Amino acid sequence: MNEWVGLEHAKMINEQLKKWETTAEDIDLIASHGQTIYHSPKSMRPASEYGNATLQIGDGDHLAVNTGIITISDFRQKNIAAGGEGAPLAAYGDYLLFANSDEPVVLLNIGGISNATFIPASASFKDIVCTDIGPGNTLMDQWIQQHTDWKFDKDAYYAQQGSINEDLLSALKANPFFDLPVPKTTGPELFNTGYIQESIKKARLENLIWQDVLATLNYFTATVIASTILKFSTEKAKPSILISGGGLHNPLLLEHLHQLLPGYSIGSTSDKGIHPDAKEAILFALLANELISGENSFGEGAPGFPAVGMGKISFPF
Repeated sequence: MNEWVGLEHAKMINEQLKKWETTAEDIDLIASHGQTIYHSPKSMRPASEYGNATLQIGDGDHLAVNTGIITISDFRQKNIAAGGEGAPLAAYGDYLLFANSDEPVVLLNIGGISNATFIPASASFKDIVCTDIGPGNTLMDQWIQQHTDWKFDKDAYYAQQGSINEDLLSALKANPFFDLPVPKTTGPELFNTGYIQESIKKARLENLIWQDVLATLNYFTATVIASTILKFSTEKAKPSILISGGGLHNPLLLEHLHQLLPGYSIGSTSDKGIHPDAKEAILFALLANELISGENSFGEGAPGFPAVGMGKISFPF
């Protein structure tokens, strides 16, 4: 699979170069995150003798050889080797793109897992806090895929047909992950359909209609995001919130966030010139550039985020 994913990605890149009517010689670097197969921070298994672990596939050598372009891949291993959990890596790109503001800002990415970077006004890298929050779209996506042929709940169509169930909401919130100190990381290894079914069972709601479950998952996602943001806010310094990721396109989720975070300015990264659906790709392009240039733009690092160059270099020759 490692080879196959790398070759498939190479095909996609070569096809895109043809569409752009450009050649490999015009491209400086490929920054390839790869496909995450497993992510297992030590905090999820405290009794284990093994440390933080993560695995992404999509071999960089196959990408480089089959495109003719220098490729940077496998970014997360260096972060773990230097003492991090391997995620979220958004801290590095968010700092380079959004620091030096006169106002505090939260960069909220709602992908499969939601994560946030808190940047105080005029902050250095060591001042920021970046953490996974919990589920973003993953629980909603997995649930709707189980009950329809949709990949996701477009425009919250089905969630808006359901009602929030408070007992299920309480069961969903009852997980030790939410009490862990930040920074922390998680993934679908924890937040999956099994998590939903176990919560339904705990709440004794086996007969709850699936639309009500989906509506509750939507609100649950909003509540864990809002509670995390509130922990890093004060009445005198409410940060502006800039959202990226697929969750930005869920109108019900955004409605809940506005209700749960009154008085906050909530927009998207497009307000700062960064397309919200491209921010994660831009992040890894920045990390690749940092590595290949041999620069350290992060000073002493931040808690959980060592100031190291990340990624492995693969040459096409």
